[in-house]
Amino acid sequence: MTSGAVAVDGGDLPLGGGLLAIVRPALTLLEEGGVLAILSRSRSAGDDLASWCRAERHEYLGSERLADRTIRHLVRRGKFGVQRTEVDRDPPARAEAATGFAPHGSVVEAGGPVYPFDLVERDRVIAPEVQELYEQAIAAQWSASRDIPWNSIAALEPSLELAVRQVMNFLAENELSALYVPSRFIARLHPAYVSVAMFLATQMQDESRHIDVFLRRANATTSLPAISSATTSRSLHSLLEVDDFTESAFLLSVLGEGTFLDLLTYVERFAPDEATAELARRARVDEARHVHFGLAHVRHALAHDETLYPRLEAAVRRRAATLAGIAGVPAPVQDALTIYAAGGSDPARVRRGHDAFRELLATMHEGRLRRLRHAGFTDEQAATISDLHTPNFM
Repeated sequence: MTSGAVAVDGGDLPLGGGLLAIVRPALTLLEEGGVLAILSRSRSAGDDLASWCRAERHEYLGSERLADRTIRHLVRRGKFGVQRTEVDRDPPARAEAATGFAPHGSVVEAGGPVYPFDLVERDRVIAPEVQELYEQAIAAQWSASRDIPWNSIAALEPSLELAVRQVMNFLAENELSALYVPSRFIARLHPAYVSVAMFLATQMQDESRHIDVFLRRANATTSLPAISSATTSRSLHSLLEVDDFTESAFLLSVLGEGTFLDLLTYVERFAPDEATAELARRARVDEARHVHFGLAHVRHALAHDETLYPRLEAAVRRRAATLAGIAGVPAPVQDALTIYAAGGSDPARVRRGHDAFRELLATMHEGRLRRLRHAGFTDEQAATISDLHTPNFM
């Protein structure tokens, strides 16, 4: 933007026939008091420009005739209207709700409404890695119909059939929460931090695909229903009650989806067919990206808010309180994971399946400790939070 003079050539365009499309943008480059020179061969331009300037509160300074029927008109910019200025390409430390859906860097005309965005502080919203994670997510999209070898599924013995359905139903139920929880925050994110909203949209697309493949696999070979436990329902309901974005990302993506990485590894390891192994593998790759986002977000937030750790621990404790008196993994899930790893109900194999399930719980605990330390927690803090994590896994 300049406070001096700018010149434009309007040719023989009349004011209402295209000249304004040249004049108005040029005026936005000037500060108040700057002068725009308009070269025109339109005979009516002088009178029309003078009238237009009065209406728009600019000042028409008159004209002078040049060679070749060209007239130079001078307009001094008034103090009202939009002015273009150089802007910082980086997201602002705090975004203004009145800028609405205007992309960051736009010059926002006064007089628009105030939008209901309340996630408006950069250091509480956006981590440096989020754009890279978004690009990874876009490149890694896959198809439930095309990329899973569904024809590899064959009939299994009844106990294993039911265990597969129970496990897949449990996975889908938890992934439904992972679909719905991020959706609550997208409408609250200021568009200055749209990269976060865009990543959350890919996360929701991932979860939609996971729900699809888990339910397809659940329904592939048996009509007997799975059981949805009250423990699972109470645990997932508590996620919907969290109103703070960072607390939600921590509970869902760092703790819940982090724990699910180990569960999906287990599902892949003991899969009874290629389709089950492949859908677990692909879901795990997606979930690893979600966990990376959660870790990056929490690590960034911890570095900028020394009060955050006690808030996160308090959030975990509140959630644990909703499941007070529940000693462990829901029985239908525990039994199904045991039979799943055993490959059936033969007692000798069930013993090995039980050992595999106990090993899974230990692996989950160690994985949570590792991720929490990576996020910036001390060993003691990590142990406290991991011990309090829900027995429902997510």
